[in-house]
Amino acid sequence: MKNILVTGGLGFIGSETVVCLIEEGYTPIIIDNLYNSKKAVLPRIKEITGVLPKFYENDVTDEDALRKIFKENKIDGVIHFAGYKAVGESVQKPLEYYSNNLISTLKLVKVMKEFGVKNLIFSSSATVYGLPKRVPVTEEDELNEATNPYGETKFMIERILGDISKADPSFNVALLRYFNPIGGHPSGLLGEDPNGIPNNLLPYISQVAIGKLDHLNIFGDDYDTPDGTGVRDYIHVVDLASGHVATLKKLETNPGLVIYNLGTGKGTSVLEMVKAYEKANNVKIPYEIKPRRAGDIAANYANVDKAKRELGWVAKYDIVQACLDAYNFQKKNPDGIK
Repeated sequence: MKNILVTGGLGFIGSETVVCLIEEGYTPIIIDNLYNSKKAVLPRIKEITGVLPKFYENDVTDEDALRKIFKENKIDGVIHFAGYKAVGESVQKPLEYYSNNLISTLKLVKVMKEFGVKNLIFSSSATVYGLPKRVPVTEEDELNEATNPYGETKFMIERILGDISKADPSFNVALLRYFNPIGGHPSGLLGEDPNGIPNNLLPYISQVAIGKLDHLNIFGDDYDTPDGTGVRDYIHVVDLASGHVATLKKLETNPGLVIYNLGTGKGTSVLEMVKAYEKANNVKIPYEIKPRRAGDIAANYANVDKAKRELGWVAKYDIVQACLDAYNFQKKNPDGIK
């Protein structure tokens, strides 16, 4: 496999994966509608790698645009990141989430089949485990009802792709269940750059750190966890990107359907993350405790033994490094990527 179509390739995880693909000798081709990303990421990818990837400003729900891309490029595999991704927003806008995330995937796979492209990595999520019966969760654990429409779309797409690969054993699908991606590229050129108020913890903390927001809201301090705040598995985005490259190599062995957790295998609470950030960057993060948020759960972190065993992949960076890289990106880009 050489030419890899990356949907949503200018987003936080997508852009980092594009960098990793280039560094590993692949040729990424990007499709992104710039809904939650910026075109200014492209020259930054070139600054880091020396390569300007081919870019199509299109929506993955646009079948004709997809066909044009597949006609113009010999695509060997696809990494599918594109999709709406904010848990809270999905509770407010379920219709938009179901239609966008499901239709884009269905159209993408339809066009892949037309062009005989048989390798797909799907950007899934730990939310498919719903309220896990135990932690750390393994890939064999049952999937519970997702606690929000965003997670439900990931669950449904996993089922759809599983059925497609069952019907066509030559169709290789990897479902990558991410835990919580954080950090940024060590250069400070790429990082999490949300539109408006951040939905995720670390970019919110970073905006408090530079004085853009005046305090952090912590939703719930009465969970059944060591300090009462939610526990998650925070994985450095550079590690997450390298997990995709390891998975591409796995798909070259024609494995059919494979599923991997991508995380660190270690849970960190919200308060622990705040303290780690303060210590790493020598800053103070004021916070207020607020009531729990709808759709949130107490604890979710990964058992990552399978990825280590089958992909030879493990996360290398800890949360301290992620805090340093997130702050570095925020300081260099106080108003986001311009």
